[in-house]
Amino acid sequence: MFIAIKLIVYLFDIEYYYSKIMWRIMMDNKLIEELSLNHWQPLSTLLYDGWVLRFADGYTKRANSINPIHYSTYDLNNKIEECEKIYSANNLPTTYKITPFVHPINLDGSLEGKGYSVIDTTSVQTLKLDNIIEPELTSVRIYENITADWLENFCRLNNVKDKDKHVMERMLSNIKTKKGFVSLYYEEKVIACGLGVIEREYIGLYDIVTDINFRNRGFGEQMILNLLKWGKENGARYSYLAVVANNAPALRLYSKIGYSEIYKYWYRVKDNIQQDQT
Repeated sequence: MFIAIKLIVYLFDIEYYYSKIMWRIMMDNKLIEELSLNHWQPLSTLLYDGWVLRFADGYTKRANSINPIHYSTYDLNNKIEECEKIYSANNLPTTYKITPFVHPINLDGSLEGKGYSVIDTTSVQTLKLDNIIEPELTSVRIYENITADWLENFCRLNNVKDKDKHVMERMLSNIKTKKGFVSLYYEEKVIACGLGVIEREYIGLYDIVTDINFRNRGFGEQMILNLLKWGKENGARYSYLAVVANNAPALRLYSKIGYSEIYKYWYRVKDNIQQDQT
């Protein structure tokens, strides 16, 4: 009897400490969502009963979606209907970013029942910068404020539409923490661009793009290593990024550098309406 009681107590302790560990992991992962909201700024934001509604004239789903990451108290059906009205009034499809941290927890199933389709399943990955290797190529420039040259080269490499250039410039100018706009040069020509944003010991990587004529030659990796080195020199100890789950070349590159997945998210969009950028 005594042994049985000790076993029960032991199992209870294991469950308790396991729960604490899982809660800590969940909170650490949720921090990445908070950082990503800060580091990819919309043009305007509406807070609605714990949900963060973002608007940026349709440029990227990240900046034009509902992020239901805080506690929700209103009737769910009425709330979804009201959000549809708000996005419709702004000529945008109603789009939800579904992460492991959504509130209420049955939101994804409710949206599926209302005809919302899943698009762009995305892998969120992190990396400790302790043992990051030194870049071999150093023909890069990193500016802490957006420049006309960087913007022009990025839009060229990423096929950004003319109507979205000004929107993107305003969005990037809204970022309030330390930024690194990186360009990699080869034979005096910019062949790769990207953005790093530092906050709370993390550097988040955004919109890493390489000229289609120079891919699979290691240039993207070298640019990222330079950006991570800059981040480490400016106080970052970790890095995070998000990559669409079916982008096999990018997944291989990030795995080579040392990134590993911590969770996935996806978007729910009414009537499977898609936008040009993620």
